[in-house]
Amino acid sequence: MAFSTLSFLFVFLPLTAGCYFVIPNRRWRNGVLLAASLVFYSWGEPRYILLMLAASLVAWAGGLAMARLEGAARKAVFGATVVLLTANLAVFKYANLLADTACALLGAENPLPAIALPIGISFYTFQILSYVIDLYRREIPPQGNFLTLTLYVSFFPQLIAGPIVRYQAVAGELACRRETLSDAAAGLRRFCVGLGKKVLLANSIGALAETVYAGDPAVFGTAAYWLAAVAYALQIFFDFSGYSDMAIGLGRLFGFHFPENFNWPYCAVSITDFWRRWHISLSSWFRDYIYIPLGGSRTSRAKWIRNLLIVWGLTGLWHGASWNFLLWGLYYGLLLLLEKLVLRRVLEKLPPVCGWFYTCFFVLVGWVLFQLTDFGQLAHALGVMFRFVPTDWLAAAAADGQLLLGLVWLPLGALALLPWSRLRLPQWLQNGLCLALLALCLVLILGSAYNPFIYFRF
Repeated sequence: MAFSTLSFLFVFLPLTAGCYFVIPNRRWRNGVLLAASLVFYSWGEPRYILLMLAASLVAWAGGLAMARLEGAARKAVFGATVVLLTANLAVFKYANLLADTACALLGAENPLPAIALPIGISFYTFQILSYVIDLYRREIPPQGNFLTLTLYVSFFPQLIAGPIVRYQAVAGELACRRETLSDAAAGLRRFCVGLGKKVLLANSIGALAETVYAGDPAVFGTAAYWLAAVAYALQIFFDFSGYSDMAIGLGRLFGFHFPENFNWPYCAVSITDFWRRWHISLSSWFRDYIYIPLGGSRTSRAKWIRNLLIVWGLTGLWHGASWNFLLWGLYYGLLLLLEKLVLRRVLEKLPPVCGWFYTCFFVLVGWVLFQLTDFGQLAHALGVMFRFVPTDWLAAAAADGQLLLGLVWLPLGALALLPWSRLRLPQWLQNGLCLALLALCLVLILGSAYNPFIYFRF
C-alpha cells in the first residue's frame, strides 16, 4: 500500500490514527501500531509477512542468547544470526540473478522458478542487522519483548522504503514517548510536503524519462537523452525524499522522531559531499557496519582502496538484483577514489560553482547507469549522450503527450530544489499551503493511474 493512494489516505491512516489516540495505554497503543503495520505490509505482500516475522524472531532469540553468553559461544550465536538474516536477503533478492547469469554463461536454461522479491526486504533486513550488531557490540541492551522488537522492524511509516532507523535511535520512544498536538501538526505538514514531492513532481517529471527511454531510438537524440537524465535525477529525488518526508511526518504523528535522510544533495560541490547528503541512513549504515570494521581509511593504501570498492560494490548490489547496480556502485567507488587521491586538491582551489557543475555531471551519468538495467539500452543511451545525434522534437511530441507534460514540470522541479523550507513562514500560512497542496495532490491521484514508487523494488 503506497502512501499516495486513496485507500491509505482515506481508510488506513484515519482508522489507525483514530484507534491509536482513543487508547490511553502505551502498551496497547504499541499494539495498535503493530497490528496496523502487519496489515499494511500484508496488503501488498500477504505471502511474505511470515518471512518478516521469522527474521524478527531470529533477531529476538539471537539477541536474548547473546545477552546470556560470553566468549566463543556468544560469537557463534552472533555469527549464526547474521548468516541467517543475510542468507534470507541473498536468496530472495539475488538467487534469480546468479542463476540466470550462470545459465547464460553456460548456454543452459534456468531450471529455477522465479522468486518474487518481498517488498522492503532490504530495508527491514538492514534495520534488524543494525540491532543485532549493536547488541553484539554491547551498545544496546536486548529487547526482551518480541512484539516490541517486531514493531521496530515492521513499523509501517518506514517499513518499505526507509529511512533505515537504528534500534538505539528509537528504543526510548518504543518504551515511552509523548505525543503532542504541535508534533502531530508538524508531522502532518511534513507528510503533505512529501506527498506533493511524490505526486506533483516525481510522477509528472518521471514521465519525460520514461518516454525517452521507451521511445523510438531514431527519434530521440542527444538533447533528449540528457533531458531524460535530468528528469530521472529529479524524479528519483522527489520520489525517495518525498517518501522519507512522509515517513518522518507519520512517525512524528505517533510520537517517533526518525533521522533525516536527505540534506539538499543536489547542492553538493563534490561526490563525497553528495553522498553525505543523499540517503544518509544507508550511507552511514555501510560506513559504521562495513567500512570501519574493514579498517576504513586507517590502514594501508591498498587495503583502503579495497575497503572502498567493497563498500560501494555492496551499496550498488543493495539497490537491486541486476548487474547495472554493481556497475553503478563501482562507478561511485572509483569516482570517490579519484576525488580523494587527486581531484580534492583541485576542487578546493576552484570556485564552489565549478565543484557543483562537476558533481551534477557525474551524478547525472550515474543515474543513467542506475536506471537502465538492459546493457544494450544503457550503451545506446550513453553513446547518444556523448556524441551529437539530432532529436526529432515534432515526431517525439506527436508520439507521446507525456513528453510535453514532463517538459512543463521539469523547470518547476528544478525550482523546487531550492531550500524553500528554510523560509520562516507564519504557521497559519504553512497550514494553508499544506492543505492546498493536499487538495491538489488528491485531484492528481484521482485523475492519474501512473503512481510508482522507485524504491519499492529495493
